[in-house]
Amino acid sequence: MPWIEVGETDIYYQEEGAGGPMVFLHGMSSCGEAWWQQFTHFRDRFRCIAYDSVNHGHSSNSPRDADEPDRADELEGFLAALGLERPIIAGNSMGANTLTRWAMRHPGDARALIPSGAGITLPGQPIARLPAPQPLSPDVLFLPTGDALTEGFKVNQPRMYERYLRIRSTATRLEALRAPRRVSAATLAELKTMADGVTRITSPMCVIVGALDAAAPRCETLASAVPGAEFHAIEGAPHNVYYEAAEPYNVIVDAFLAKVTG
Repeated sequence: MPWIEVGETDIYYQEEGAGGPMVFLHGMSSCGEAWWQQFTHFRDRFRCIAYDSVNHGHSSNSPRDADEPDRADELEGFLAALGLERPIIAGNSMGANTLTRWAMRHPGDARALIPSGAGITLPGQPIARLPAPQPLSPDVLFLPTGDALTEGFKVNQPRMYERYLRIRSTATRLEALRAPRRVSAATLAELKTMADGVTRITSPMCVIVGALDAAAPRCETLASAVPGAEFHAIEGAPHNVYYEAAEPYNVIVDAFLAKVTG
């Protein structure tokens, strides 16, 4: 359970296995531990690594009176700090957005890219915007999951649902939600260039999405914009497709990596 400093952030991460690096990026209000089903599946072939992004999990909080650090910058710093070259990078939601922006800067530097739960809009279309975050009530201790998981999953697999609630509702994340940080102007500017920037990506890409996810159309648009990218929609799966539908997600990733890595 190591930590490493990246910029001003004390990053918590975990790793298992040996081989080429396979880095997992969590979504908004999640954490690296949420990828445990992928660690179990891939650790016999790859060095699986997942870290908690700033203001999440067990990593440190950024100052309340400053812009939140850019997450693509954070990914660059993390890879450099661990000396990771030619990584396979998988990310869900916010993590998928991060890996896509990183890949725009490094079009061919990844061995493979596996975004899920986030995509792009076509040029000229408005970028999807989340409402401005409101400070979380101090009475909330376990973060609601929204549409990340289905109601059926909560009923049929209550232990798995409870695990997800516990691992993500850390003091770091609660503090950040009680005092929301500003997104930097540089991050917002790069988001506006994604529709054009992704067309330069040459690393192999496999886009995965739950068919129930509202982001599915944007995910398909991303796959159509990146030359040679694959697209897979998993029926009955929600936004956190890698967690609720881990088995079909892992099968798709297995087949993809077999083609692009041998």
